[in-house]
Formats: sequence, C-alpha cells, structure tokens
Amino acid sequence: MSTSRTTNPATSGASESAQDKPGFRTKTIATRVTPEELREVEAAAEKSGKTLAEWLRELSLKAARERPADPTELVLSEVAALRYMLLNLFHATAQANAEGQHLLADSVLKIRDQANARKLADARKLLADFLAGEVGGGAK
Repeated sequence: MSTSRTTNPATSGASESAQDKPGFRTKTIATRVTPEELREVEAAAEKSGKTLAEWLRELSLKAARERPADPTELVLSEVAALRYMLLNLFHATAQANAEGQHLLADSVLKIRDQANARKLADARKLLADFLAGEVGGGAK
C-alpha cells in the first residue's frame, strides 16, 4: 500500500516563477480517509492503470465540470426527441409508401437511436437560441 502525502508548494522549494506559469499544478487538495477507504481508492486507481494522483485529479475535475441536471433542459430534450422522431417517421413512412414498401422495424429503431443521441444537444441549442433572443426570426 502506498502512503499518501501532501506538500505545500510554497514550502517545498517550488520557485515563485513556476507558480506563476499557467498550466503548472501548484495547488494541493487534501482529504482524510480511513485505511479501508484508501485501499478502495488505490485499487480503483490501479485498475484504471493510473497513479492515485492522476485518478483523483481526473475524477474530481470531471465531477466539477459536469453540468447539473436542469429539469427544463431534460423536458425540452424529450420534446426535441419526440419532434425529431415524428418528423423522421412521417418522412420515412411517406417515402416507403411512395416506393410501394413498408417502413421496416430496423428503420424505426434507427430513428429512435438517432433522436436519443442528439436530444440533449438539440435541447441545449434551443435553450441557448431562446435565451439569446434568436427564436422567432431573431426577434428579441
């Protein structure tokens, strides 16, 4: 088992010029864990093939950068997905009928998967456009 330690960059010999350079990691985050918690965290880091510091940094930054769930955004994303699916299903059905064929189940599933894959991005764009006053032909 490895030993965790923290250092204060100001007292560890780091020069002032190194601390002022962007991109240099000069700050430390510390927390206390039980020995069992430390074993769990070390095992997770080892399993991912990363050092404990790398694993903790990536995990904490990912959590910090994650957008919280916005109920309006979630509802709008479902509406956007339904709209996308309906329009594409109507179009695909009309095209199949014009060719004297039926719409295949695989086509329906493909349209559903495409709607799911893009719904959150579509909702965020709709909200951003609305908040920017670009809805309705640019009227503010």
